[in-house]
Amino acid sequence: MTSNTHGPGPEFRGAYRDDVHARAVYAEAAGIARVMPHAVAVPSGADDVVRLVAWARSAGVALVPRGSGSSMPSGAIGTGVIVDLSRIDAIGLPDEARRIVVGPGAIRNRVDARAKTVGLRFPVDPSSGAFCSLGGMVSTNAAGARTLRYGSTRRWVTALDCVFADGSRATIRRGVPPPRVVVVDSFLADVAPFIRLAGATLHNRTLRKNSSGYALADYADSGELIDLLVGSEGTLAIIVEIELELTTLPGATASLLASYASLDAAVTGASEAQQGNASACELLDRTFLDVAARGAPLPIPDGTEAVLLIELEADDAPSAEAAARGLAAKLEDTGATHVTLGLGRADEERLWELRHAASPILSRLDPSLKSMQFIEDGVVPPARLADYVRGVRAALAAHDVPGVIFGHAGDAHVHVNPLVDVRRDGWRDRVAAVLSDVVDLTARLGGSLSGEHGDGALRAPLLARTTSPEVLELARRVKHAFDPMTLLNPGVKVPLPGQQPLGDIKYDPALAPLPAPSARVLARVERDRAYAEFRLAMLEREDQTE
Repeated sequence: MTSNTHGPGPEFRGAYRDDVHARAVYAEAAGIARVMPHAVAVPSGADDVVRLVAWARSAGVALVPRGSGSSMPSGAIGTGVIVDLSRIDAIGLPDEARRIVVGPGAIRNRVDARAKTVGLRFPVDPSSGAFCSLGGMVSTNAAGARTLRYGSTRRWVTALDCVFADGSRATIRRGVPPPRVVVVDSFLADVAPFIRLAGATLHNRTLRKNSSGYALADYADSGELIDLLVGSEGTLAIIVEIELELTTLPGATASLLASYASLDAAVTGASEAQQGNASACELLDRTFLDVAARGAPLPIPDGTEAVLLIELEADDAPSAEAAARGLAAKLEDTGATHVTLGLGRADEERLWELRHAASPILSRLDPSLKSMQFIEDGVVPPARLADYVRGVRAALAAHDVPGVIFGHAGDAHVHVNPLVDVRRDGWRDRVAAVLSDVVDLTARLGGSLSGEHGDGALRAPLLARTTSPEVLELARRVKHAFDPMTLLNPGVKVPLPGQQPLGDIKYDPALAPLPAPSARVLARVERDRAYAEFRLAMLEREDQTE
């Protein structure tokens, strides 16, 4: 294995490699795409990031910031230099103000574990928490099951240490005027007044969450630059340190599993859960239940069209039980055919096992059936959730593509795993057709293409079909103010001329194979969800076994 020291120069203390093996292990993330980068840089600290940006400006090379690579919509891959921030992973101690400072490479569950040592927690909990990085969460405004009560990442970010595209470095802190930095001054002078002027027209207040486009509405409301930077997917700055607010642990929890014979009744039940201050409310559609049932009989009645998995938090166990029993009665009034209570940790865990029941079965399906997440993050107004699920089902059926549908019912936010048979002629055409149909469906229902995963290069060229020209123009002006040379994650948030949503798909059997050691690393990452492991170290181990 060779290590190349050219590129950013000898003052760059981290790793820089442009050999094909290193490039290949960063050519994929958790989504469907494959893009071979120009090189890979692994900064050892913030100073390295400053050096890297200065070099990229002089060389005219694009930078693609990346954490664990668990990104779904192609926001962590690209043709430029991948900037692997996973080694900047320090986790500080929570302070008296309930705040904690972490590096962008810090893993979410490790941050939460540190908070729990002093009776606190970081409440934003995506299902990828065991391996996703805080930098990635901030970049996409990540969410999770408990967003229903605690909101997305943006709400919990109090400061960001940023390296901007002109090479300057500054900390943006909530409640404090932004520092005098050229790109920030440019934005404040040339773009911010127009965002404030647009004001209320930027809002889609029918949506409970949204990670698509820049957070123009949030910035218009708060005037806080930090609100614009969160969710910008590495296109406006590279984040080198994050300060988060924490909250207290709940005294007790209780869970409910409610079965429904119709989607509409389940949507009504989700509204009851939201009004009852549930911390989580997950929807498992019939498509999900059919797959899960292949493993073992499910604890639900025959004819169930959808189930809700709900969690409640309270100060103590008696209060949690009382709240659960009260909500159970309301769910039965909304048409739940059966409600099971989970009181106590063991009972709750048994109920929530259903949420994870489909994944092992999907992994054992015919290897030619590839789970391709390309319509995996849509969010609509809560009243239109049933229409969206039915519409996705119809799109899949129309193009003869099976799929599994689930999501966060309380937020009307849906994930979809289409199962594509890559042996069949025309499979790429079917993928493109399903994607187009679901984009049209989302626009028709007044929704957004992303509730928590961001746009990436997959969805950026589709934004013109769901977003007004005025908002798109403001987004272009924001990007230009911060990054006039388009050095940072080009083609994400603001599409490049001629950009298409679907390029090389990593499951395509017609693609040229990657080098064998790199391919084995990527296969292990996908199989074991080993996104938190350092890919160059994994590659080193592969080389040693050959």
